[in-house]
Amino acid sequence: VHDLKNLYKYCIKKGVEIKNITFDSLLAGYLCNPSSNSYEIDRLAAEYGVSVAFEDDENLKKAATFSLVCDELKKQLEANGQAALLKEIEIPLAIVLGDMELEGVLIDSAALKAHGEELTVRIAELEQRIYDLVGYEFNVNSPKQLGVALFEKLGLPAKKKTKSGYSTGAEVLEDLKDAHPVITYLLQYRTLSKLKSTYCDSLLSAVAEDGRIHSTFNQTETRTGRISSLEPNLQNIPVRTTEGRVFRKFFVAKEGYTLCDADYSQIELRVLAHLAEDKNMIDAFNSGADIHTATASQVFNMPIDMVTPLMRSRAKTVNFGIVYGMGAFSLSKDIGVTRKEAADYIENYLASYPQVDKFMKNSIEGAKETGFVTTLFGRRRYIPEITSSNHMLKAFGERVERNAPIQGTAADIIKIAMIMVNSRLKDQKLDAKLILQVHDVLIIECKEDIKDKVSALLKEEMEKSAKMSVKLT
Repeated sequence: VHDLKNLYKYCIKKGVEIKNITFDSLLAGYLCNPSSNSYEIDRLAAEYGVSVAFEDDENLKKAATFSLVCDELKKQLEANGQAALLKEIEIPLAIVLGDMELEGVLIDSAALKAHGEELTVRIAELEQRIYDLVGYEFNVNSPKQLGVALFEKLGLPAKKKTKSGYSTGAEVLEDLKDAHPVITYLLQYRTLSKLKSTYCDSLLSAVAEDGRIHSTFNQTETRTGRISSLEPNLQNIPVRTTEGRVFRKFFVAKEGYTLCDADYSQIELRVLAHLAEDKNMIDAFNSGADIHTATASQVFNMPIDMVTPLMRSRAKTVNFGIVYGMGAFSLSKDIGVTRKEAADYIENYLASYPQVDKFMKNSIEGAKETGFVTTLFGRRRYIPEITSSNHMLKAFGERVERNAPIQGTAADIIKIAMIMVNSRLKDQKLDAKLILQVHDVLIIECKEDIKDKVSALLKEEMEKSAKMSVKLT
């Protein structure tokens, strides 16, 4: 087939069950070249040099082209060692995602609408306060008019002026926070306006007749193998701010049902420990220690029981920063220390976890030779930037190279967990359905009276989805 997920959904709606899918040219095209922007048959035919001579019969030509494209992709997957990745992960996952899209997520539309109306009132109040402080009415959303109000009328210190006017971006306003009370109201105004348009309005407009949102889960969008969610994106519902977190409560279960969710604990760091074969990190995880406290103890040369919350917080930033290839400059900005201190933290970190240092260096060398990095399950990410003569591009390539095997392996693990969870829910005929995946979180809607059983099943399947030297918890 080409595009199993949509074919599967079409068949389900027609009351037909499809089985024995052995190949999907869309998914195979993605595995062979995850950077492409299209996996249509004609484009794949051009990429793999396939041409067919049935000039007069369009249908015959299409069928023959499709068949030959599949043959070429099969050869390519075999050569890359990715046949199992397609058969055991991507194809079964397409069915799971199809089920999730058909099921959708229930939204408390009335409560969401009421919240939107409340935000409208608050936004209008903030707008009035801004007018009062500036002394006249203007379009707060116009950078040009706002620039004139702030830097000419109120005389606030401006960053450089360009042809189009003054810069009024978030960074500029943050810097001016103490210069005038109007700035606080402006920042609040922007926050609430964004929440209203991005979440209230767009979520409400996406609610279907059944009261549920049926997002599209894209399997071929990201270069790392992560699943993305589109129209609307249900993976970016805010969590960091109190105002943003409110939106989580509008996602509800239907009458008599409840939502169960589980997320992996520090999955990317566990993957790093396994891939790097770093004994210190593996031992810290397997002993059940808090990895950030353990890291702080190593980096700051302190006994575990003397690690302060600030030390732990800084070690946490270093832990995740290392996974994303963060340098001393970015780290110093993130945790508010000098560049020299940040460089020392990184140096101490790599001395504490020597195999991580070795793994990162070896990966860069390997990627320079082959042009790609792989996950634990054989997924490839090609990195042409790694050999670029442009310093910025090369640095980007090195960051990607360090992160892609880790993030990609974590993405593969959660995909396997989704397949296993979905399969067990069906096999045991439980009144429960997997409805949402948000990176390392899985959410199930289940009958209230079986929630304990479903929660235990979810935990069990997620923890056994990959065998590594580090326990998944």
